[in-house]
Amino acid sequence: MKKKASRRDPKDDRDTMRPEYDFSAAVRGVTAARYAQGTNIAVIDPEVLDVFPDGATVNQALRALAPVLENNVGRTERRSA
Repeated sequence: MKKKASRRDPKDDRDTMRPEYDFSAAVRGVTAARYAQGTNIAVIDPEVLDVFPDGATVNQALRALAPVLENNVGRTERRSA
């Protein structure tokens, strides 16, 4: 037998926003573009978290690896040309 849909308690719909939080003049999404511009997220597999416990160590490793990758890309482009 189906349960009857219960109506929401009117107490749940009351305004619980504190008066010091006034968002009446807020503009939605005003900082979203700026936030997205400076955010790059990379998900690290759990197996490598022992080696790279935080973002600083990941960045350090990538900076060390970048020149090697740039050299390999240059060689590959020259071979195929």
